Amino acid sequence: MKPGIHPAYGPVVFRDKAAGFAFLTRSTATSDATVEWEDGHTYPVIDVEISSRSHPFYTGQTRVLDTAGRVERFERRYGRRDDRRDAR
Repeated sequence: MKPGIHPAYGPVVFRDKAAGFAFLTRSTATSDATVEWEDGHTYPVIDVEISSRSHPFYTGQTRVLDTAGRVERFERRYGRRDDRRDAR
């Protein structure tokens, strides 16, 4: 790597305040806010809105949508086109 052209890469804490969850990782992202981590060192902290602890996909709280009703409503509104299937 060329010296002087890459951003600094170091430890950063990402914190999800909604879920009360934080994790320490390495990143080029920086912040003026800091937090004292469990190891006693101080790291920059970046607050995020969604993490694996609060995202519905990872928590198993996803909603199942009624897609059959949407398809039927679409077909009622625009009609079903079977002519493409007959042309084969």
